[in-house]
Amino acid sequence: MITIALPKGALLKDTIELFKQVGLDFSLFLDKTNRQLQITDPTNTAKALLVRAQDVPVYVEYGQAQLGVVGYDVLREKQPNVANVTDLKFGYCRLSVAVPKSSKYRRSQELPPHGRVASKFVNCAKEHFRNIDLPIEIVPLSGSVELGPITGMSEAIVDLVSTGRTLKDNGLLEIEILYESTARLIAHPLSYRLKRDSIDDLVAKVANLVD
Repeated sequence: MITIALPKGALLKDTIELFKQVGLDFSLFLDKTNRQLQITDPTNTAKALLVRAQDVPVYVEYGQAQLGVVGYDVLREKQPNVANVTDLKFGYCRLSVAVPKSSKYRRSQELPPHGRVASKFVNCAKEHFRNIDLPIEIVPLSGSVELGPITGMSEAIVDLVSTGRTLKDNGLLEIEILYESTARLIAHPLSYRLKRDSIDDLVAKVANLVD
């Protein structure tokens, strides 16, 4: 039986709809009264784990799940040992640099050397500023990154942007896009390579659906 790691949060509804279209029904996870974190599809051919988005690649990498759905942003930040199989083409967002609207900076290169940038995406932020050869202190935050510049703790932030409304509501301006992100189907590399547990068939069905 194939085990699939599903992400809590914004990607869950589209993920469940995707699998429903290939014959797997995990819609019980959308029932707010449900407290189960592991369910089996009514056809008894697959089971699903409901986990935090950041933990999806962990379950897949360690083999507790053969497949998973996660944002490309998580893969870029975590760099897990998993197979990035298919772009599912939903859950679009982008990782961007933003500054206060009142700031004089309009490009990453204009930020002051050894200045501060707040971010949840510490590794991606470090990589970006290393690539442009600008020494920057990355301030790691796990939530409300927008408060970094608002409180004066940082000159800028690196954060996910979808509609841009949160930035606008907090007086911030997006000045640079590091990369764009969508949901991805990932697989345990050994299981996928050996085509265990009918993984190849399921991957092919999903790929045909999103092409």
